[in-house]
Amino acid sequence: MSIAYWSTMDTKIGPFTAVVAGDGAVLASGWTGEVGELTPLISPSLAPGEVKERRDLGPVSTAIRRYHEGDLDAVADVEVRQRSGAFREHAWEILRKVPAGEPVSYAEYAALAGNPSAVRAAASACAKNAAALFVPCHRVVRTGGGVGNFRWGVPAKQWLLTHEAA
Repeated sequence: MSIAYWSTMDTKIGPFTAVVAGDGAVLASGWTGEVGELTPLISPSLAPGEVKERRDLGPVSTAIRRYHEGDLDAVADVEVRQRSGAFREHAWEILRKVPAGEPVSYAEYAALAGNPSAVRAAASACAKNAAALFVPCHRVVRTGGGVGNFRWGVPAKQWLLTHEAA
């Protein structure tokens, strides 16, 4: 039985919670104070048998804090572990390479992921992303620059885009 750990910290846009595996890899994260909103997002193949609260998640907590304070690359090297189909897993890897301050459209994201006609699949990869911030789905916007949807709310997405554009 595996154990995962979670912690919630205050950020400039509200509480942020992360769930990490025993080795520190992020399994799920987002702008919520409720770990119960995150655990269902973890792939069943990675789901821990038990989730325990920790005040500090070490490098993950440090990266979250540094990102919100303005170090936009602080989350880039944090390990993330998500499971799904081959396209979605590849699309998440590609999304981690989209630079802060340079959002892409869903169509551009599909092309970067290797299938320009898979715009809906690319949008689905964003919607199914369990590791918000670490896999920066907020950097994908509508064609024409409209913000689009975001699991953690459009105001949070707009704050993130503005934060990264500064």
